[in-house]
Amino acid sequence: MKSEQMKPLKIGKLTARLPIIQGGMGVGVSLSSLAGAVAAAGGIGVISTAQIGFYRPDFEMNPLEANLKAVKEQIILAKEKAKGGVIGVNIMVATRNYKEYVMAAVRAGVDLIISGAGLPKNLPEYVRGYAVKIAPIVSSEKAAKVICRLWDRNHHCVPDMVVVEGPLAGGHLGFSEKELSPFMENNSDGISQMMADYDGEIRRIIRVCREYGEKYEKEIPVVVAGGIDTPEKTEHALSLGASGIQAATPFVATEECDAHSNFKEAYVKAKKEDVVILKSPVGMPGRGIKNAFLEKVARGKRDKIHCKQCLENCNPATIPYCITDALIRAVKGDVENGLVFCGANVDKIRKISTVREVIGNILGKENI
Repeated sequence: MKSEQMKPLKIGKLTARLPIIQGGMGVGVSLSSLAGAVAAAGGIGVISTAQIGFYRPDFEMNPLEANLKAVKEQIILAKEKAKGGVIGVNIMVATRNYKEYVMAAVRAGVDLIISGAGLPKNLPEYVRGYAVKIAPIVSSEKAAKVICRLWDRNHHCVPDMVVVEGPLAGGHLGFSEKELSPFMENNSDGISQMMADYDGEIRRIIRVCREYGEKYEKEIPVVVAGGIDTPEKTEHALSLGASGIQAATPFVATEECDAHSNFKEAYVKAKKEDVVILKSPVGMPGRGIKNAFLEKVARGKRDKIHCKQCLENCNPATIPYCITDALIRAVKGDVENGLVFCGANVDKIRKISTVREVIGNILGKENI
């Protein structure tokens, strides 16, 4: 892609020099170090608020209080490292005390809130009066219509940006197991057809955003996520009408990533056959790296669960495992006995690099 084609990503009055967002990754994978480095390099760095206070000494006794303190701490640290760049947070709608996380981020001065794992129906109400930009995550035209219609009718506004997460994304996925069956069955023809069909879905989502944007006399940029890791894929996403792209998996294997070195090495060592679709206690399918932990879960073995009250709809008596504990074990370095989320193309990562190298690999080195 030629440098003159690379336009900045504009979200209202908020501008990132490069049209790339680093996707939020929890627990503890994208905190201030990674987000600050991406923002300083010209992209948008995103902190995941999922159990963000896990590193604090008061987390076990009072996880909510620890998490809210950590939201403020990490945003302030990221802003210092960003050198004027854009810092966002990713807050899951499925999070218990969702509003409190939103308000903690807003009061800490975050620039952008990205919200998925459910539809953020009341997000505009929570941030009214603040300059923060808000962006729902959707995976379908239907979801885009629902959230735009809800915000228009109930809050007299529309999203400042929309993130479209496709079927190649990592972590929790906005698709049913049936829709993801080509991946579960390793059906290469089915996967190719699904991705070709999804281009049409992206175009339809962009059309929805354009229609609602016209009503409010504003542009709603659409950012495409999921498996975008080369300049050619970036160019393809932009050719569909997207204003930018979001990438997460490639940023894990960087010096600046907040995760333990063992977590990063798990990405470097991963092969295509190691990537599986899994069931999450959140109630959504997810994508991760096959390991001893997932094999134990598949056999039906359950550990004793000490509930940390992290999710709205989670029953410790029925879930197969505690997702908080599994993710924390992994990010702290126990990658065999923890949950290691990843994107579909993790096998393409060959080494630990830097944030600037990753951005160059995705957008084209001439653009950084």
